[in-house]
Amino acid sequence: GIPDFVRETEYISLTDPDEYAIYDGLIQSSDVDDPIPVEKYEGVVNEYVSPNSTAKYTKFNRESYFAGALARYNNNREQLTRESLEVGKMLGLDGVNYNPFMNNIAQVVECVFSTQRTIDHIDWLLDKGLQKEDYSFEPKEGRGVGAVDVPRGILFHDYTYDKNGVCVKANCVIPTNQNHANIQEDFNTFVPEFLDKGEEELQFLMEMLVRAYDPCISCSVHYLNVEFVR
Repeated sequence: GIPDFVRETEYISLTDPDEYAIYDGLIQSSDVDDPIPVEKYEGVVNEYVSPNSTAKYTKFNRESYFAGALARYNNNREQLTRESLEVGKMLGLDGVNYNPFMNNIAQVVECVFSTQRTIDHIDWLLDKGLQKEDYSFEPKEGRGVGAVDVPRGILFHDYTYDKNGVCVKANCVIPTNQNHANIQEDFNTFVPEFLDKGEEELQFLMEMLVRAYDPCISCSVHYLNVEFVR
């Protein structure tokens, strides 16, 4: 079963007044009332180098934040369909939730929601049909910043092009990196609470906690080397 573990943190995702934000929107933090324009993402992620990692960490209003399905659910759950919310309730997800293990349940909720939305989109296409569009363009100098909420969390893209259309600068802030610090903070709280489980069970639960964040494959495989110091 899912461990009974609670640690409130900051939850960051996209948000949109008209729909459950996945492909577009503004940046929403559970610690901030007003959404933040995507072009100001650098002031949200605040990337920094951690001495124990080759990947950059991020933080905003606290020492860490959560990106992923649970963040989207906590920030935007009122925009989910009735059926997807009912599935969440069946699996123990009802209202704001601070258990990181429930991220996987939030993903199940989103699978139901996405299936319903896919059917709606197919019906719309069958009704309206497809129109040929002109995708030609002229390269020009400039910078473009965008964000999308991919399955494992909010993803930022930032590209600068010269007058010939050549990319001269790029920055991608991926959700796995954004979750690194939050996983560490979870460990700091989780380990003392579950220490009585014994070394083997505790390591299993820590592995389960990392995978609950749905990290990229390298992190989900080469994620944990536990050494118990007495």
